Amino acid sequence: MTSLYDRHRAVIPDWVALYYKQPVEITHGEGRHVWDADGNRYLDFFGGILTTMTAHALPEVTKAVSEQAGRIVHSSTLYLNRPMVELAERIATLSGIPDARVFFTTSGTEANDTALLLATGYRRSNQVLAMRNSYHGRSFSAVGITGNRGWSPTSLSPLQTLYVHGGVRTRGPYAQLSDAQFIEACVADLEDILGQTRGSVAALIAEPIQGVGGFTSPPDGLYAAFREVLNRHGILWIADEVQTGWGRTGEHFWGWQAHADSGPPDMLTFAKGIGNGMSIGGVVASAEVMNSLDANSISTFGGSPVTMAAGIANLSYLLEHDLQGNARRVGGLLIERLRAIGAGVAAVREVRGRGLMIGIELVKPGTDEANPEAASAVLEAAREGGLLIGKGGGHNTSVLRIAPPLSLTVSEAEEGAVILEQALHKA
Repeated sequence: MTSLYDRHRAVIPDWVALYYKQPVEITHGEGRHVWDADGNRYLDFFGGILTTMTAHALPEVTKAVSEQAGRIVHSSTLYLNRPMVELAERIATLSGIPDARVFFTTSGTEANDTALLLATGYRRSNQVLAMRNSYHGRSFSAVGITGNRGWSPTSLSPLQTLYVHGGVRTRGPYAQLSDAQFIEACVADLEDILGQTRGSVAALIAEPIQGVGGFTSPPDGLYAAFREVLNRHGILWIADEVQTGWGRTGEHFWGWQAHADSGPPDMLTFAKGIGNGMSIGGVVASAEVMNSLDANSISTFGGSPVTMAAGIANLSYLLEHDLQGNARRVGGLLIERLRAIGAGVAAVREVRGRGLMIGIELVKPGTDEANPEAASAVLEAAREGGLLIGKGGGHNTSVLRIAPPLSLTVSEAEEGAVILEQALHKA
């Protein structure tokens, strides 16, 4: 009988990545655990790429989806949609953006695409600032602002993109500077780029913590310092919160709040965790920016009644159970535990992150050279031990990415740390 893997290879593009030498078919999940088709149970430390935010098979979300599907599954944005309005009201308030409007999409890629459309239309410019080592999605325009070679398959783009220093603290020409000097150097770089441009720049788009780039981040306050420069030029700031939003960092509900001296961004994009597996993305912007489009638009699937019902239930559960606080407490314990483990492993260059968003960067021992082979070996060994993690990084995917559901318990964090320690030593 032909295996599912062989069938996959026969009909799915080669560039759709699969983890593991023997890929896993996940059949079901509960809480922080999932099971594969062979009955193996895994502790999930990646949540479907930071998407299962609260828990697998969360009863409140499952019930909301089932009940809404029993009423109506689809209508489009051409009709009034109560679940969409209710979720938009909550997100607008939580965003911190004054007089906010919310447009729903089906993914983070589409959310960033929409933000770019709004910014370039509002500013009448196709020039965009992006961060080196960044990732913003898979669409033609999103690839055009992705500063990570491994995820940017073409140099063609509808945008003129200028890449700024600052997203990676411990690599690059400014790595040896103090935090204050690092920020000063990055601001000088931004000023220099703007002095070289002809015409108006539309926006800076930036992830507060770079996701695919390996959970790297600048010192707190960098984007506040950038904002002072941007404001002088009338340039919009788009915070890509697709991976950092909804309290995952523990310390803040949004990643931009680590740079809060600047106030909220002009636009905020979100996706992944809010749907807990359902396809929800979106953009928040002030009414002035959001309503600046001078043509009609709709979304066939954005704001679907079923996905909106899931989002409302999921967000309610997250807030009522203070999962941001849990991410801060349990994530803080986990990162310290992993730093202690990493101190005894020569291949571990750095353990970094916030809350339940943690990266372990691997290098060839005794060097600063990225070690993607070790990252792949640890990924395999962790899976053999019953733990699912991710990987990424701008230097040849040499960073282990750890981002469990935000309801992770202390005992589960310790269980995962033990498996990771064994995997690191084995690999």
